Order: sequence, then structure tokens, then C-alpha cells
Amino acid sequence: MMNIWQFQSRVSERLMQWSIFSVVAGFVMLLGNKFWRGMGWQFIGWGIINALIALFGGATMRDRLERHENPAEIHIKQEEATNLERLLWINAFLDVLYVTGGRRWAKSDNGDGSRTGAGWGIVIQALFLFVFDVLHALSVPKEEE
Repeated sequence: MMNIWQFQSRVSERLMQWSIFSVVAGFVMLLGNKFWRGMGWQFIGWGIINALIALFGGATMRDRLERHENPAEIHIKQEEATNLERLLWINAFLDVLYVTGGRRWAKSDNGDGSRTGAGWGIVIQALFLFVFDVLHALSVPKEEE
């Protein structure tokens, strides 16, 4: 079974993979009409932010791992698991807000399709992250005392 340190590393790796996909897909979308360009800029923006979160999360986790005298102690792993699970559930809640905001933005289009594309870009990114956060929150490894 994977421990919390390995799990956190895996979550950061998966988020980085999504980030890379998002940025590449976003640049491809920039080749399209205003709808696709609006969506593409959202994919690029979200991809960059998610890459920064993945890098920061991985670096912070490694720092905490090195800082603890014995990171394999059950109470330390339990605390890490609790904190990560809480963070993932908070993010899932925020993802719902992003979906709502994206839908509103899409509906505020001025007729050229760019806001619709940007809004749907937000919705797609936020829905992915909602599923990502919920599945990972439900999968956080629990340490038994």
C-alpha cells in the first residue's frame, strides 16, 4: 500500500501531467476561431497555474518530509493525510464555484464567441479538477495506530 508521502508525490505528478496537457491543448486551440481561442487561453492559464501548484506542492511536501526527524511515524503520516484530505475537499468546493462562474461567463458573451469559449474552458478545467480532487480526497491513505 502507498504511504501518504508517496501519495502526495503521485498527486503532484498527476496534476503536472494535466497541466502539460492543458497548455499543449490550449496552444492548439489558439489556432481556431474566437470561441476556441477563448477556451485555449483558459486552458493555458489554468495549465500554468496548476503546474505552479504541482511544483509548489511537491517542493513543500519534500521540505516537510526532510524536516521531520522520523517522517514514518504514524502520527506524522496521519497529520499529513488529514491536511491533504482537507485541502482536496476545500479545492473540490472551490471547483464547484469555478464551474458556476464559468457558466455565467459563457452566458455573458457579446456575440463573437470568445466569452463562451473562455467560459466553457473554465467549466471543463474546473470539472476535471473537481473529479481529480474528489477522487484523490477519497483515496488518501489512512494510517492505523
